[in-house]
Amino acid sequence: MSEIHDFITGQAFLDTDDERIKQKIERLLIEEKGYSKQDIEVDKEFEIVIGKEIYKSKVDLIVNVEEKRFMIMRCARGSLVSREREVISCARILDVYQIPFAVVTNGEDAEVLDTISGEVIGNGLGAIPSKANALEAIKQIEFKKLQEKRIEKEKRIFLAFDAIKCPSKCD
Repeated sequence: MSEIHDFITGQAFLDTDDERIKQKIERLLIEEKGYSKQDIEVDKEFEIVIGKEIYKSKVDLIVNVEEKRFMIMRCARGSLVSREREVISCARILDVYQIPFAVVTNGEDAEVLDTISGEVIGNGLGAIPSKANALEAIKQIEFKKLQEKRIEKEKRIFLAFDAIKCPSKCD
């Protein structure tokens, strides 16, 4: 299989439909939305601990604004609705606070979700916040920690979706 080089990191990846979508979104964020390459974490790996078990996963893109994780993005072909719960759970557990916004996109369409409420607050690639929008919004956002009793539930929800897309734990 051929390779594709990541627009932000230069790292080589297998040339898949999902990787092409991610590359398209990376270019959109840099060239149209005004973010710098330094604002974006690509394929960020993280661990989820439940009891004595440690699971590894990764998130496609994380957009940082003023040293805060502002938005995570899941880039994959297919239905957006089917990925909403996965990306919201990830945004709720990835950091010590809930990352305020989560985006699912198939490269042609997008849904922007409010992590706290879980509601869709924008549709289409145009709804993805620009850096200027993010800088303005971050002044008014309270970065909230998820309630302890919800953390374990969100971890399990995320892992259920993660297992569907990657049954071998992505090792």
